[in-house]
Amino acid sequence: MQRIKSLMTRQGLKSPPESLSDVGAIESLRVPGKEEFRELREQPSDPQAEQELINSIEQVYFSTDSFDIVKYELEKLPPVLNLQDLEEYRDKLKQQQAAVSKKVADLILEKQPAYVKELERVTSLQTGLQLAAVICTNGRRHLNIAKEGFTQASLGLLANQRKRQLLIGLLKSLRTIKTLQRTDVRLSEMLEEEDYPGAIQLCLECQKAASTFKHYSCISELNSKLQDTLEQIEEQLDVALSKICKNFDINHYTKVQQAYRLLGKTQTAMDQLHMHFTQAIHNTVFQVVLGYVELCAGNTDTKFQKLQYKDLCTHVTPDSYIPCLADLCKALWEVMLSYYRTMEWHEKHDSEDTTSASEGSNMMGTEETNFDRGYIKKKLEHGLTRIWQDVQLKVKTYLLGTDLSIFKYDDFIFVLDIISRLMQVGEEFCGSKSEVLQESIRKQSVNYFKNYHRTRLDELRMFLENETWELCPVKSNFSILQLHEFKFMEQSRSPSVSPNKQPSSTSSKMVTLFEQYCSGGNPFEIQADHKDEETEDVLASNGYESDEQEKSAYQEYDSDSDVPEELKQDYVDEQTGDAPVKSVSRETLKSRKKSDYSLNKVNAPILTNTTLNVIRLVGKYMQMMNILKPIAFDVIHFMSQLFDYYLYAIYTFFGRNDSLESTGLGLSSSRLRTTLNRIQESLIDLEVSADPTATLTAAEERKEKVPSPHLSHLVVLTFGDTLYGLAERVVATESLVFLAEQFEFLQPHLDAVMPAVKKPFLQQFYSQTVSTASELRKPIYWIVAGKAIDYEQMLLLMANVKWDVKEIMSQHNIYVDALLKEFEQFNTRLNEVSKRVRIPLPVSNILWEHCIRLANRTIVEGYANVKKCSNEGRALMQLDFQQFLMKLEKLTDIRPIPDKEFVETYIKAYYLTENDMERWIKEHREYSTKQLTNLVNVCLGSHINKKARQKLLSAIDDIDRPKR
Repeated sequence: MQRIKSLMTRQGLKSPPESLSDVGAIESLRVPGKEEFRELREQPSDPQAEQELINSIEQVYFSTDSFDIVKYELEKLPPVLNLQDLEEYRDKLKQQQAAVSKKVADLILEKQPAYVKELERVTSLQTGLQLAAVICTNGRRHLNIAKEGFTQASLGLLANQRKRQLLIGLLKSLRTIKTLQRTDVRLSEMLEEEDYPGAIQLCLECQKAASTFKHYSCISELNSKLQDTLEQIEEQLDVALSKICKNFDINHYTKVQQAYRLLGKTQTAMDQLHMHFTQAIHNTVFQVVLGYVELCAGNTDTKFQKLQYKDLCTHVTPDSYIPCLADLCKALWEVMLSYYRTMEWHEKHDSEDTTSASEGSNMMGTEETNFDRGYIKKKLEHGLTRIWQDVQLKVKTYLLGTDLSIFKYDDFIFVLDIISRLMQVGEEFCGSKSEVLQESIRKQSVNYFKNYHRTRLDELRMFLENETWELCPVKSNFSILQLHEFKFMEQSRSPSVSPNKQPSSTSSKMVTLFEQYCSGGNPFEIQADHKDEETEDVLASNGYESDEQEKSAYQEYDSDSDVPEELKQDYVDEQTGDAPVKSVSRETLKSRKKSDYSLNKVNAPILTNTTLNVIRLVGKYMQMMNILKPIAFDVIHFMSQLFDYYLYAIYTFFGRNDSLESTGLGLSSSRLRTTLNRIQESLIDLEVSADPTATLTAAEERKEKVPSPHLSHLVVLTFGDTLYGLAERVVATESLVFLAEQFEFLQPHLDAVMPAVKKPFLQQFYSQTVSTASELRKPIYWIVAGKAIDYEQMLLLMANVKWDVKEIMSQHNIYVDALLKEFEQFNTRLNEVSKRVRIPLPVSNILWEHCIRLANRTIVEGYANVKKCSNEGRALMQLDFQQFLMKLEKLTDIRPIPDKEFVETYIKAYYLTENDMERWIKEHREYSTKQLTNLVNVCLGSHINKKARQKLLSAIDDIDRPKR
């Protein structure tokens, strides 16, 4: 019954009370038999209905407390019995009993296969136990038989076998001793093959084996021999280690390190390696210099071999100095490269050893290895600085052995380039700034460069005094980067990298020299071949880049259909300096032809041979500055003097005119005047000859200055048909502007190398000097404008005009036609000059502006000379001026007309009343005292009385008084 209860519990049924186990007490609830089980299972059933019947059984039937079921049911009967109700209640109990019985039958049948299987296992286990009992019985029987059959013969066989094993061991020992006796031959072979690890391994194994057989008398002599062999191997190892210093071979070095590791002397090996590197540097430089000294001496005198390295360097001849320096740096590079690759080898193998050590379990061995590795790493890092210091000292000693001032500029730059490359090697080698080399080369460079610059200034003065200011024909795409002197800028965009070699991609990571030449080559081998590998192609034949351009250059484009394509695409607004406008309308081009005299010329830069020489000098100066950055300030200062002197010469030749400032037009800005005064005081030697009584300080100051240049007598500036040397003036002035543009282009590069504390000087040079170059146009072209038009003749013609007419005139005066004729003649001459030299648009605009401004001021001056003038005369003045403007606008496209208001305002002032005129006089101080006075005098009698005249003249005098 307990099993039935447990089955019901697992099926989710309520457990019947334990009292159900008392089957005798409840006959009606007995367990059905097998046949009854079969009948119950064959009856049709509804599982849900059966479950509901089971669930409807009262909870008391499942109680664990024992109670009398019959009594419980009888007590439930009502006092009045009803047969039908009793039968229904009985049927219900029977249905519940049948449901429970069927459920129990299902559970029993469900577990029957498991019961059968378990019964089979018990039967099998019983059979196995019976078989084991039989086997044990047989085993005991056989053991008894073996025990009884054991005899003395078997023990004899075992004793013989033991003797046999002992004899085999003895034979093996004898063979080992024989092999040990012959190891010296094999060791010699392995040493010849440079198999040092194998030789040491073999020697150590032999020593270990010898210690095993030390009880043999023949082994003692062998032990001594093996120890001598091991010492010999260590000596050869030291020689092999020294070979690493000049030509590192990874396989060779790996063998040497493995050998020292087997010996347990890795730290000793590192100490020896550094000693060999130091010795290699000394021996290398001595042998290189000795070879050149003996070669130049032409004999094999051994006296040079006995000299110290410092004394030996003084015997190097100037012809062999540079090749010797290059070879010296090549040899030192090989030594440093070997050290670099040695460090690389240790870094790589340290990481491998760390990985393998982490996989092992020998903690003591790992700690010892880590200690050795740390010692080697520190030793190598310390050796970097020590080796570089030795290299610097050797090269410095070589440099001091010869005075570098004897070399030409290109050779001197070549020396600097080699030293710069060596300093770059040192910086990549150990991060050092090469203070020893820098200080040594800086002193010599500054002295050399001062003398060189002084000579170049004298040459520049000679070039300027012999310059005829003819156009130097260069191509339209000319750039200073095409010149040989500026090639270093294309190859070196970063100031920290030597100019001779650059990575092809600036966006990728910078490759060091050691990485670049690690597998082969030498950074100093390219020096000799790099010097002349580039050719220049900047000059144009006859000023034109091709025959087609020369053929079409002088065509006039009067129709809209004949505008050349290159002018459409390459037109540049030269006033603003804007980028090329790709789609310029034909109307715009046609309108600009009036004042643009460069349409019939290829748009090439305007410069002279002297300008080109100055640019080349700037390139050379920048080469030195780029190579030796500590002298950057000195170099830039000397570069500024080249520009200063060129600017001062242009002004002296073409722009100096004392009458300019008297015009009051402000042609020279205060900044330009300040710049010219500064140049004259700091750079120009105005004394003709040296005064013998002058002090030493004054003589030294004069030594730093250059005499003022003089214009060549071949340059004629007094001929009217050439517009007073306009072609030469244009070439000179625009070459200065072009030079200033090149300095502007170079400013970022100069700013990058200039020391921070000196950058204010560079900014001041650009803001106060370079930017004033274009300002020289006004005073230079003013001289041409002042002479190109006959303004005096116009004043005479105006003086003959009668201005006190009584009626309004409809015809302008003849002086207007004369003035316009002068302008037409000026335009024609300007066109003739443009056939020789391209006249840029800003230049032609300035010329026209000057001429028009002077003409308008001459007109006002002519009106100011009038003694009598009526209202009709004033109307005639306006008519004349309007006629002049109308015709003038057809000759030029300058808008607005300069000083147009200056004339119109003066004419209209005639009609002002007394009070208005007084206010007008105070507001218009641009007019001269004579012009204002004449205006008041002419107005007298018409609408101004004498009292008002006196008042206005007093006001004019008050204005003029501060000017006196």
